Amino acid sequence: MKLQLLRVCCTLLVLLPFANLKAQSSKDTARVDSARSLTVIPDSVKPLKSKFRAFIVPGACITYGALSFAVPPIREIDHRIHNEMTQHYPNFRSPIDNYLQFAPTVGVYALNLAGVKGKNTFIDRTILLVMSEAIFYGMTAFLKETTGRLRPDESNRLSWPSGHAGNAFTSAEFMAQEFSGRSPWYGVAAYSFATTTAVLRVYNDKHWFSDIVAGAGFGIIATKTAYYIYPTIRKKVFRIKSNKNNALLLPSFRNGSLGVQFSASF
Repeated sequence: MKLQLLRVCCTLLVLLPFANLKAQSSKDTARVDSARSLTVIPDSVKPLKSKFRAFIVPGACITYGALSFAVPPIREIDHRIHNEMTQHYPNFRSPIDNYLQFAPTVGVYALNLAGVKGKNTFIDRTILLVMSEAIFYGMTAFLKETTGRLRPDESNRLSWPSGHAGNAFTSAEFMAQEFSGRSPWYGVAAYSFATTTAVLRVYNDKHWFSDIVAGAGFGIIATKTAYYIYPTIRKKVFRIKSNKNNALLLPSFRNGSLGVQFSASF
Protein backbone atom coordinates (compact mmCIF):
# COMPACT_ATOMS: atom_id res chain seq x y z
CA MET A 1 0.00 0.00 0.00
CA LYS A 2 2.74 2.44 0.95
CA LEU A 3 4.75 1.50 -2.13
CA GLN A 4 1.70 2.46 -4.19
CA LEU A 5 1.69 5.83 -2.41
CA LEU A 6 5.35 6.25 -3.32
CA ARG A 7 4.59 5.48 -6.97
CA VAL A 8 1.74 8.00 -7.04
CA CYS A 9 3.91 10.72 -5.51
CA CYS A 10 6.70 9.98 -7.97
CA THR A 11 4.25 10.28 -10.87
CA LEU A 12 3.14 13.67 -9.58
CA LEU A 13 6.76 14.84 -9.34
CA VAL A 14 7.39 13.80 -12.94
CA LEU A 15 4.33 15.80 -14.07
CA LEU A 16 5.40 18.99 -12.28
CA PRO A 17 6.61 20.63 -15.52
CA PHE A 18 3.03 20.55 -16.84
CA ALA A 19 1.81 22.23 -13.66
CA ASN A 20 4.41 24.95 -14.14
CA LEU A 21 3.66 25.64 -17.79
CA LYS A 22 1.26 28.50 -17.04
CA ALA A 23 3.82 29.97 -14.66
CA GLN A 24 6.37 30.27 -17.45
CA SER A 25 6.33 32.31 -20.60
CA SER A 26 5.67 30.29 -23.74
CA LYS A 27 7.17 33.01 -25.91
CA ASP A 28 10.72 33.07 -24.55
CA THR A 29 13.29 34.01 -27.13
CA ALA A 30 15.01 30.87 -28.40
CA ARG A 31 18.48 31.00 -29.78
CA VAL A 32 21.21 28.61 -30.91
CA ASP A 33 24.69 28.70 -29.42
CA SER A 34 27.38 29.85 -31.80
CA ALA A 35 30.90 31.16 -31.33
CA ARG A 36 29.41 34.59 -30.67
CA SER A 37 26.85 33.40 -28.10
CA LEU A 38 29.64 31.82 -26.09
CA THR A 39 31.26 35.22 -25.56
CA VAL A 40 28.58 37.89 -25.98
CA ILE A 41 26.21 38.75 -23.14
CA PRO A 42 23.10 40.27 -24.75
CA ASP A 43 20.14 41.56 -22.78
CA SER A 44 18.18 38.32 -23.29
CA VAL A 45 17.27 37.06 -19.83
CA LYS A 46 13.52 37.09 -19.22
CA PRO A 47 12.07 37.59 -15.72
CA LEU A 48 10.26 34.61 -14.22
CA LYS A 49 6.55 34.91 -14.97
CA SER A 50 3.72 34.41 -12.43
CA LYS A 51 6.16 34.53 -9.53
CA PHE A 52 3.76 33.53 -6.75
CA ARG A 53 2.26 30.52 -8.52
CA ALA A 54 5.70 29.29 -9.50
CA PHE A 55 6.56 28.70 -5.83
CA ILE A 56 3.33 27.02 -4.67
CA VAL A 57 4.15 23.40 -5.56
CA PRO A 58 7.76 23.36 -4.31
CA GLY A 59 6.63 25.23 -1.22
CA ALA A 60 4.08 22.50 -0.55
CA CYS A 61 6.83 19.87 -0.87
CA ILE A 62 8.98 21.65 1.71
CA THR A 63 6.00 22.07 4.02
CA TYR A 64 5.22 18.36 3.83
CA GLY A 65 8.81 17.48 4.64
CA ALA A 66 8.94 19.92 7.55
CA LEU A 67 5.68 18.59 9.00
CA SER A 68 7.27 15.15 9.31
CA PHE A 69 9.10 16.52 12.36
CA ALA A 70 5.87 17.50 14.12
CA VAL A 71 3.03 15.39 12.71
CA PRO A 72 3.25 11.69 13.74
CA PRO A 73 1.07 10.33 10.87
CA ILE A 74 3.41 11.89 8.30
CA ARG A 75 6.45 10.45 10.06
CA GLU A 76 4.69 7.10 10.20
CA ILE A 77 4.48 7.12 6.40
CA ASP A 78 8.28 7.42 6.34
CA HIS A 79 8.70 4.34 8.52
CA ARG A 80 6.14 2.26 6.66
CA ILE A 81 7.68 2.99 3.27
CA HIS A 82 11.11 2.22 4.68
CA ASN A 83 9.92 -1.06 6.20
CA GLU A 84 8.35 -2.19 2.93
CA MET A 85 11.47 -1.24 0.99
CA THR A 86 13.76 -3.21 3.28
CA GLN A 87 11.35 -6.14 3.27
CA HIS A 88 11.05 -6.41 -0.51
CA TYR A 89 14.53 -5.16 -1.51
CA PRO A 90 16.81 -5.87 1.47
CA ASN A 91 20.03 -6.08 -0.56
CA PHE A 92 19.38 -3.32 -3.08
CA ARG A 93 22.37 -1.08 -3.66
CA SER A 94 23.08 1.11 -6.67
CA PRO A 95 25.54 3.99 -7.13
CA ILE A 96 23.74 5.34 -10.20
CA ASP A 97 21.97 8.03 -8.18
CA ASN A 98 25.35 9.67 -7.60
CA TYR A 99 25.56 10.38 -11.33
CA LEU A 100 21.92 10.54 -12.40
CA GLN A 101 21.37 13.72 -10.39
CA PHE A 102 23.49 15.63 -12.92
CA ALA A 103 21.81 14.21 -16.05
CA PRO A 104 19.46 17.17 -16.76
CA THR A 105 22.31 19.68 -16.49
CA VAL A 106 24.48 17.64 -18.83
CA GLY A 107 21.47 17.38 -21.13
CA VAL A 108 21.07 21.16 -21.32
CA TYR A 109 24.60 21.69 -22.58
CA ALA A 110 24.49 18.62 -24.83
CA LEU A 111 21.30 19.86 -26.50
CA ASN A 112 22.83 23.29 -27.05
CA LEU A 113 25.96 21.79 -28.57
CA ALA A 114 23.70 19.75 -30.84
CA GLY A 115 22.08 22.98 -32.03
CA VAL A 116 18.80 22.75 -30.13
CA LYS A 117 17.48 26.22 -29.30
CA GLY A 118 17.43 27.24 -25.65
CA LYS A 119 16.16 30.27 -23.76
CA ASN A 120 19.48 31.82 -22.68
CA THR A 121 23.04 32.14 -23.91
CA PHE A 122 25.88 29.97 -22.64
CA ILE A 123 27.13 32.60 -20.19
CA ASP A 124 23.69 33.49 -18.83
CA ARG A 125 22.60 29.89 -18.32
CA THR A 126 25.89 29.00 -16.67
CA ILE A 127 25.59 31.89 -14.23
CA LEU A 128 21.99 30.85 -13.53
CA LEU A 129 23.11 27.28 -12.87
CA VAL A 130 25.83 28.39 -10.46
CA MET A 131 23.39 30.68 -8.67
CA SER A 132 20.82 27.88 -8.41
CA GLU A 133 23.32 25.46 -6.89
CA ALA A 134 24.64 28.11 -4.51
CA ILE A 135 21.13 28.96 -3.28
CA PHE A 136 20.28 25.28 -2.85
CA TYR A 137 23.40 24.36 -0.90
CA GLY A 138 23.14 27.55 1.13
CA MET A 139 19.70 26.49 2.34
CA THR A 140 20.18 22.77 2.79
CA ALA A 141 23.68 22.57 4.29
CA PHE A 142 22.48 24.59 7.28
CA LEU A 143 19.27 22.56 7.64
CA LYS A 144 21.07 19.23 7.52
CA GLU A 145 23.22 20.26 10.46
CA THR A 146 20.46 21.86 12.52
CA THR A 147 17.73 19.23 12.06
CA GLY A 148 20.08 16.32 12.75
CA ARG A 149 17.76 13.63 11.41
CA LEU A 150 19.26 10.13 11.50
CA ARG A 151 19.49 8.40 8.14
CA PRO A 152 17.61 5.11 7.69
CA ASP A 153 20.93 3.24 7.55
CA GLU A 154 22.06 5.13 10.69
CA SER A 155 25.28 6.27 8.99
CA ASN A 156 24.95 9.90 10.16
CA ARG A 157 22.47 12.61 11.12
CA LEU A 158 22.41 14.52 7.84
CA SER A 159 19.26 13.00 6.40
CA TRP A 160 16.89 15.99 6.00
CA PRO A 161 16.54 17.28 3.38
CA SER A 162 17.96 14.98 0.72
CA GLY A 163 20.93 16.60 -1.01
CA HIS A 164 20.92 14.18 -3.95
CA ALA A 165 17.19 14.64 -4.56
CA GLY A 166 17.49 18.40 -4.17
CA ASN A 167 20.40 18.67 -6.54
CA ALA A 168 18.58 16.48 -9.06
CA PHE A 169 15.51 18.73 -8.98
CA THR A 170 17.68 21.86 -9.14
CA SER A 171 19.09 20.37 -12.32
CA ALA A 172 15.67 19.30 -13.61
CA GLU A 173 14.12 22.73 -13.11
CA PHE A 174 17.17 24.23 -14.85
CA MET A 175 16.39 22.17 -17.96
CA ALA A 176 12.68 22.95 -17.65
CA GLN A 177 13.38 26.69 -17.51
CA GLU A 178 15.66 26.54 -20.53
CA PHE A 179 13.64 24.25 -22.81
CA SER A 180 9.99 23.96 -21.68
CA GLY A 181 9.22 26.97 -23.87
CA ARG A 182 9.96 24.71 -26.83
CA SER A 183 8.25 21.59 -25.50
CA PRO A 184 7.05 20.50 -22.03
CA TRP A 185 8.50 17.05 -22.70
CA TYR A 186 11.99 18.37 -22.04
CA GLY A 187 10.82 19.19 -18.54
CA VAL A 188 9.12 15.82 -18.16
CA ALA A 189 12.33 14.03 -19.17
CA ALA A 190 14.36 16.12 -16.73
CA TYR A 191 11.92 15.56 -13.88
CA SER A 192 11.90 11.82 -14.65
CA PHE A 193 15.65 11.69 -14.07
CA ALA A 194 15.27 13.71 -10.88
CA THR A 195 12.45 11.54 -9.56
CA THR A 196 14.43 8.39 -10.30
CA THR A 197 17.36 9.84 -8.36
CA ALA A 198 15.10 10.64 -5.40
CA VAL A 199 13.51 7.18 -5.36
CA LEU A 200 16.91 5.51 -5.52
CA ARG A 201 17.90 7.39 -2.37
CA VAL A 202 15.04 5.63 -0.58
CA TYR A 203 15.88 2.26 -2.13
CA ASN A 204 19.53 2.70 -1.13
CA ASP A 205 18.41 3.21 2.48
CA LYS A 206 19.92 6.70 2.57
CA HIS A 207 16.77 8.78 3.00
CA TRP A 208 13.24 8.78 4.32
CA PHE A 209 10.36 9.62 2.00
CA SER A 210 9.84 13.06 3.56
CA ASP A 211 13.55 13.79 3.02
CA ILE A 212 13.32 13.42 -0.74
CA VAL A 213 10.03 15.34 -0.98
CA ALA A 214 11.54 18.28 0.91
CA GLY A 215 14.75 18.03 -1.12
CA ALA A 216 12.75 18.24 -4.34
CA GLY A 217 11.01 21.37 -3.08
CA PHE A 218 14.25 23.07 -2.09
CA GLY A 219 15.85 22.19 -5.42
CA ILE A 220 13.00 23.61 -7.48
CA ILE A 221 12.75 26.76 -5.38
CA ALA A 222 16.51 27.33 -5.63
CA THR A 223 16.41 27.35 -9.43
CA LYS A 224 13.23 29.42 -9.63
CA THR A 225 14.74 31.95 -7.22
CA ALA A 226 17.85 32.23 -9.38
CA TYR A 227 15.73 32.85 -12.48
CA TYR A 228 13.67 35.38 -10.55
CA ILE A 229 16.52 37.52 -9.20
CA TYR A 230 19.13 37.15 -11.94
CA PRO A 231 17.61 39.61 -14.47
CA THR A 232 17.68 42.37 -11.84
CA ILE A 233 21.22 41.56 -10.74
CA ARG A 234 22.38 41.35 -14.33
CA LYS A 235 20.96 44.73 -15.28
CA LYS A 236 22.64 46.37 -12.30
CA VAL A 237 25.99 44.72 -12.95
CA PHE A 238 26.07 45.46 -16.67
CA ARG A 239 23.82 48.56 -16.50
CA ILE A 240 21.70 47.19 -19.33
CA LYS A 241 18.82 49.43 -20.40
CA SER A 242 17.88 48.08 -23.79
CA ASN A 243 18.30 45.06 -26.03
CA LYS A 244 20.93 46.96 -28.01
CA ASN A 245 23.36 47.00 -25.14
CA ASN A 246 25.72 44.12 -24.71
CA ALA A 247 28.95 43.07 -23.09
CA LEU A 248 31.75 41.11 -24.67
CA LEU A 249 34.11 38.58 -23.13
CA LEU A 250 37.12 37.58 -25.23
CA PRO A 251 40.23 35.53 -24.47
CA SER A 252 43.50 37.47 -24.63
CA PHE A 253 47.16 36.49 -24.86
CA ARG A 254 49.79 39.02 -23.79
CA ASN A 255 53.41 38.57 -22.82
CA GLY A 256 53.02 34.82 -22.78
CA SER A 257 50.05 34.89 -20.40
CA LEU A 258 46.43 33.94 -21.00
CA GLY A 259 43.66 36.24 -19.81
CA VAL A 260 40.17 37.55 -20.46
CA GLN A 261 39.28 40.88 -22.07
CA PHE A 262 35.96 42.52 -21.15
CA SER A 263 34.22 45.30 -23.07
CA ALA A 264 30.71 46.70 -22.91
CA SER A 265 28.64 49.08 -24.99
CA PHE A 266 25.81 51.15 -23.51
